[in-house]
Amino acid sequence: MTTRNIYLEDIPLTEAQEHWQKALAEHNIYSPLSSENIELHLACGRVTSKPIWALISVPHYHSAAMDGYAVHSSTTNSASETSPGLLPIPKKALYVDTGNPIPIWSDAVIPIENVQVDKSSNPHTMQFQKSASPWQHVRTMGEDMVATELVLPSNHRIRPVDIGAIAASGHHQVAVRRLARVAIIPTGDELVKIGSKVEPGQIIEYNSLMLAAQAQQWDAVSTRYPPVPDRKEAIKVSLLKASADHDLILLNAGSSRGSKDYSAEAISEIGTVLVHGIAVRPGHPVILGIINATQEKQAHTPVIGVPGYPVSTVLTGEILVEPLLAQWQGIPSYEPLTLEAMLPRKVLSPVGDDEYMRVAVGNVGDNIIATPLSRGAGVISSLVRADGIVRIPRFSEGHPDKSIVNVNLYRHPEQINRTIVVIGSHDLTLDLLAQHLADKFKGLRLVSANVGSISGLVALRREECHIAGCHLLDPSSGEYNLSYVKQYMPDTPAKIISLVERQQGLIVAKGNPKNILSITDLARSDIRFINRQRGAGTRVFFDYQLGINGMTPDDVSGYTREQYTHLTVAASVASGTSDVGLGIHAATIALDLDFIPLATENYDLIIPHTYYETELITSLLELLNDPVLRKDISQLPGYSIANIGSITCDDTSTH
Repeated sequence: MTTRNIYLEDIPLTEAQEHWQKALAEHNIYSPLSSENIELHLACGRVTSKPIWALISVPHYHSAAMDGYAVHSSTTNSASETSPGLLPIPKKALYVDTGNPIPIWSDAVIPIENVQVDKSSNPHTMQFQKSASPWQHVRTMGEDMVATELVLPSNHRIRPVDIGAIAASGHHQVAVRRLARVAIIPTGDELVKIGSKVEPGQIIEYNSLMLAAQAQQWDAVSTRYPPVPDRKEAIKVSLLKASADHDLILLNAGSSRGSKDYSAEAISEIGTVLVHGIAVRPGHPVILGIINATQEKQAHTPVIGVPGYPVSTVLTGEILVEPLLAQWQGIPSYEPLTLEAMLPRKVLSPVGDDEYMRVAVGNVGDNIIATPLSRGAGVISSLVRADGIVRIPRFSEGHPDKSIVNVNLYRHPEQINRTIVVIGSHDLTLDLLAQHLADKFKGLRLVSANVGSISGLVALRREECHIAGCHLLDPSSGEYNLSYVKQYMPDTPAKIISLVERQQGLIVAKGNPKNILSITDLARSDIRFINRQRGAGTRVFFDYQLGINGMTPDDVSGYTREQYTHLTVAASVASGTSDVGLGIHAATIALDLDFIPLATENYDLIIPHTYYETELITSLLELLNDPVLRKDISQLPGYSIANIGSITCDDTSTH
């Protein structure tokens, strides 16, 4: 029986980094990489490996800074408006264009617009009314740089202006750090290539694409290997092959405790496992190791076992790969822009881990709000939507409600200031609004968090967002939203803006194999239901439907199973884990499901008066009149835009 390696120890991140760096230094693989000479047109973004000294002075002669006449300043001292000076041409006044060398006897240039030339005299003479000061309008030799002067130091990232300075100082090549060579080896029997038809149990292999893009961003070139099967010997072969001509190996997946996780064992048989398991979240099962030198390569090769979950993959790159590549280039590790923001709710975190929590950030009123996103290691969309990362230190247990935290930004702070934050019910039109807003108003963004209609109203009351998306039915009146706004926002005057009317109904599998026709069918023992979360408008509507049909939650198998969006409800039905869910018609299209309509509801935008006149909101309201946006929304199945943009309530505090 094969003995598998498991976690050696789940050690703190700082301890793991220190152990890793010490081991690399002991094997002479922690110093900056060697130097190479490249042509200047290829040098932008590269890092100098040696100081650059000027070979020539810039300029290397005294040159005219303006079109005019070169003179010696001492010959012009007597000139005035009442007694103009006269100098013979070309003996004591020689015409020069900008950039021309001036005669050795001259030390100034009088601009052409300040002189008059008398060509009738012999010799020709130049008349001027103001004396010239020494070195007036002259670029002296070495004004910019003097030969042997330092142009750029070593370990400097070359910018476009630096290329000009290097060329001007007489160089046509520059010595830079060579780029690190990184091998990326994905592992797993379940992986298939991008573009393949995906069957149940198969996963598109895209982690290597992300790692390669990170490597490129961090001064490295990468080789993406095809997926390696979950076989120890196959992993060893790939590691040895990659170690022959690469500086670093990123072995993706197979680092956990599963029955097919052989990465640590494979590394230990051809090298050394230094660390297996770091107390970070996401990213626990990281491996830090070294592959022994071989005949093909007389040097050891560092290897990082990168966890397979995509968020863990990306964050492992940021935390461990980037600092090493920066060290090899001789530059400091990347330091992101940061800002302080307020967490809108209490956040708990595992006591023993450093957690890297993804957040969406917006400037709402007097506060910058950092809203936590999904914390699952497999939710790559949470990184796409993230504006930054909040690091929660180990042993802190998290942060209380309204805590002020530091956010490491993925975006510039100015983008944060131009972001509309929408919290509340999920609707497909919010994505369309975000897209059209970005197209029509460059620099404006709309970000949304799907937490349900009631939670959206609570967020508005707590000044955590600009807008709440809401579709809450009042069973007693049959009206939408107003009574709930007054209940949850009694002291926050707001306007209710109609966005869309949309069909709510039962989402069932294609062909409706369970023959579900109405709400009452959900009481059948063979029907598995998938619900929305508490506080969602769809949940409120479902409870209303149960009541008018004489049913209770206990009659419905699956009532307590929850999803947070219409699309995830549809996905649950499409996957076969549920037979039916309640949602909007449009959610069925992408997954080829059937729909049984029950009612048409109003989906409104609740906007406090405080924000209504701001540039962000006026731009959004202007967009609601855009014919292209209206056309796109009207093409969604089950949607009507008959009242889009109309004010259904001007002031909720007076109704």
